[in-house]
Amino acid sequence: MELNEQAARLEPDELEVLAAEYRLRQVPSTDRTFSIPFADLVDQDKVAAYLAGVKGIFGTSSETAAASLFAKRYAYLTVAAALYAMSRLNKGLDYTLENGWIESVYDKQLWLPEGRLMDWRVIEPAPGQRSGWRERVLGQLFAGNVSLVWRALAKTARISKSVLWENTATIVYALYEKNYPEGATPEQLERIRDDYRYLLQEAPGHLFGEKRNPFQQFNTPKRVTAVSDDLIRVRTTCCLKYVVSDKPDSYCRTCPKRHHGR
Repeated sequence: MELNEQAARLEPDELEVLAAEYRLRQVPSTDRTFSIPFADLVDQDKVAAYLAGVKGIFGTSSETAAASLFAKRYAYLTVAAALYAMSRLNKGLDYTLENGWIESVYDKQLWLPEGRLMDWRVIEPAPGQRSGWRERVLGQLFAGNVSLVWRALAKTARISKSVLWENTATIVYALYEKNYPEGATPEQLERIRDDYRYLLQEAPGHLFGEKRNPFQQFNTPKRVTAVSDDLIRVRTTCCLKYVVSDKPDSYCRTCPKRHHGR
C-alpha cells in the first residue's frame, strides 16, 4: 500500500508566522508556574490542581468558568497552529499529547499561553494521497489530544463538553473565514476552502473522538440580530466569560443569553 505521507520541513518564514500569529514556540518560557505538558491535562488530579491555580489568573472562584476560559486558550494554542500548517502550508505537525507543552506567557498582563512541540518532525502528503493524510492529521489533533483534554476538564470541573467544543468551533470558524485566507495564494485558498468544507460537512465524528462532528453541530446559520447589524452565528452554549467580568450583563455578542430577537 502506498504511504500517504512523506518527510518535510518548516521554512524560517513559516516558523515565524506560526510563532507570531498562532502562538507556537520552540523554547520554554521563563514562567514555569503554569507551564505544563499536554499529557498532564488528561489526569483529573493534575487538571484539578491546574484549574485551582488558573482560577486566580481569571479572577474567579468558579472552577466551571475557569475551565471554559482555559479551554479557549488551549484550543487556540493547539488548533490554530496545527490547522494553519495543514491547510495553508500543506504540512502536518505532531500534536500528540506526549509531544507538547503549554508554555505560560503574559502579554501586557494578559495570560496568553503558547504551545511548544518537542519533536518538530513534519509530514506532508504524498502525491494523490492528501485525503488519507488529512484524516491522520485531524485525528491526531482532535481525537488524540483535544477530545481527551475536554473529557478530563468536563469531569473535573463539571462543565458540559458542548461548551468546550463550541469554544473550539468558534475559533475554527474565525481561522478559516478570516485569518487563514489573508495573503494566501490561489493554490492555498483552494486548499483552505476544501479543508474547511471537509471540517464542516464531511469529517466523521471519530476524527474528533466523538459520535458527532462538533464543528458541523455548532455551525448555525449566520444572521442579523437585535444586538448585531453584522451577520453572526449565535452560540448554542454560553462560554461563561461574563462570570469573570466586573460589568453587569457582560455577555458576548454571540451569547445565547442575550436577547437577539429578529
